[in-house]
Amino acid sequence: MSQAARARTAHSRRLSEGASFHLQASIISSFLAGSSAPTALYAVYQSSMGFSATMLTVIFGVYSIGVLAALLVFGRLSDHIGRRPVLLAATLAQAAAMLLFIEADSTWHLLAARLVQGLITGAAVSAAGAAMLDINKQAGGVANSVAPPIGTALGGLLSGLFVQFLPAPTALIYVCLAAIYLFQFACLLQTAETVTSRAGAIRSLVPRLALPSMVRRAVLRTIPTLVATWAVAGFYASLGPKLMRGFGGNHAALLGGFALAVFSAIAAASVLATQKAQPLKMLKTSSVALLVGLLVSAIGIKQTSLATFMIGTALLGVGYGTGFQGSIRSVAALLAPEARAGALSVLFIVSYFSMGVPAILAGYRLTATGNVQRTAEELGIAALVLAIAALLAELRGHGQRSSGE
Repeated sequence: MSQAARARTAHSRRLSEGASFHLQASIISSFLAGSSAPTALYAVYQSSMGFSATMLTVIFGVYSIGVLAALLVFGRLSDHIGRRPVLLAATLAQAAAMLLFIEADSTWHLLAARLVQGLITGAAVSAAGAAMLDINKQAGGVANSVAPPIGTALGGLLSGLFVQFLPAPTALIYVCLAAIYLFQFACLLQTAETVTSRAGAIRSLVPRLALPSMVRRAVLRTIPTLVATWAVAGFYASLGPKLMRGFGGNHAALLGGFALAVFSAIAAASVLATQKAQPLKMLKTSSVALLVGLLVSAIGIKQTSLATFMIGTALLGVGYGTGFQGSIRSVAALLAPEARAGALSVLFIVSYFSMGVPAILAGYRLTATGNVQRTAEELGIAALVLAIAALLAELRGHGQRSSGE
């Protein structure tokens, strides 16, 4: 076969832009599913390894630290060397990382596995998110918001089902995830690059949080919403099963995964339902949904009413979905292609810091008080203050824009 014929054959085997777009979205979803998979497993790990509530949230939080570190170092790398090489390395490494979870037999091994998982996820999410924006800016903004909660919902629900009904859940779920990552690696081999490589790859590894001037105000305006929504998400993912013991007894693991799945699934549905709405209107909706959801959830906890708590959880999911999508779209609309991965990294840095640190503080408070309901109420009050601050910021910003028109 001639070189030209081989080239035509290779090109014909390339995935279409549509298929490549969905592959990128699936990578974000599957990586986030992997991050939430341990949610229902924490009780199993805690029983076998004997660590405290504080250590439980440290194990959860170290994942966020890994994501933050990777975003700081690798967040802009795909802008220089291309999305494809970063994602090929990430999917293969993530499949290998599942072996760390399967072999984990101590607290330190579990910490190491979560840290490695966070590092790989951080390197992947900004590259996959930027690749979707490269292919379709409008759909990419929506997919960047809907893919993470879909993945989180699936990971939380599946881990609860694995713990409740299947043998060896601390191994079986990671075997399934590793198979998915290997399949994605094989599919990536058939994709085309979406950006042109350019110089400066080594310099891009130096941590830098600088943002283009045209998006700084938009990013600052989204911070209260991001902090509030991701802090709530972190609590559900780390201490949700413990809180569920007050509702479900022996089914706490399943209910904990289910609560996280409801939160995340409603978030994804909210993204899809509001994808044509103005980003600033979504941020305002997010603040209101957070306020009401936190109050309803608090009533459910106080009255030990699972139905009331789940309604509050669903409202919080609306707040998370609209807030995250509004944040991404309000920033992405202002960005040139070569700045997308770097700017998205900043948003993810704020988000994962907000998810990890409050969860660790909540674990510390739970160890000190021994009362998970009280801890949930304290975190709820802090998130309530942030939601009010976010709403006031949006109202003030709307007033300034109206007076300037």
